[in-house]
Amino acid sequence: MGALNGKIAVVTGSSRGIGRGTAIALGELGATVYVTGRTTTGELSIGESARLVDAAGGHGVAVEVDHGDDSQIAALFAQVDAEQGHLDVLVNNVYKIPSPPAWGGGFWDHPIQIWDDQVGIGLRAHYVASWHAAPLMFAAGPGGLICNVSSPGGQSYHFSSSYGAGKAGLDRLTADMAIELRPKGIAAVVLYPGSVATEFIQEWSTKQGTDLSHAQSTLGVGRTVAALATAPDLMARSGTIQWCEDLSREFDIREPNGQHLPAYAKRGH
Repeated sequence: MGALNGKIAVVTGSSRGIGRGTAIALGELGATVYVTGRTTTGELSIGESARLVDAAGGHGVAVEVDHGDDSQIAALFAQVDAEQGHLDVLVNNVYKIPSPPAWGGGFWDHPIQIWDDQVGIGLRAHYVASWHAAPLMFAAGPGGLICNVSSPGGQSYHFSSSYGAGKAGLDRLTADMAIELRPKGIAAVVLYPGSVATEFIQEWSTKQGTDLSHAQSTLGVGRTVAALATAPDLMARSGTIQWCEDLSREFDIREPNGQHLPAYAKRGH
């Protein structure tokens, strides 16, 4: 029996990338996982993610959600309420990569829409999801987890000023949510992956000839979230930034190659 048997989780933006890896990892421990996203067909779809959760030993439920639409977020949690009556784990992972990506140049070079893409989906949508999730987590009782997937970009320059603002805002939001949630026995933590070999990054690195040998896998990152969800000292971690590379060693989480998650090369710089 898995450590998360009977537990209900929502992983936003889980048709691919870290979201998919996290949904599968929670499924490995027996959780029922609601996977959300906009893509409903093909290999990188919510349906395929739900199938992979099933194959891992959990139960996947695919729900089409545009996290830029508050009403669709509300409908997601209304569905969870109607079908489950409570929620144990919320992983706010959804993120919109601007097209084209805003990498380099100055903020004046980027269209204003870049802000809405990176801060609207990467910060505001997490707040909206957490707002709807909170009553369902209270119904489950103490021991729940809100995990907000952030980035070292919350502490140092990465990609663009709007990217950094969104990540720093998410870190601050999580710390303050943790204070407000503590009387309810619900933890809120920030997750810092390092460089991760998502499908997007793999495609980009192939074009650029970039070495991904020291990148973390999406499943490895996901397993650190699952470890947090079952950690006996979860409340002591609430309000903190949790680095995937540290969790990998603490909980002996391994990559498919048998190694611990590689360290983020620029950490501390």
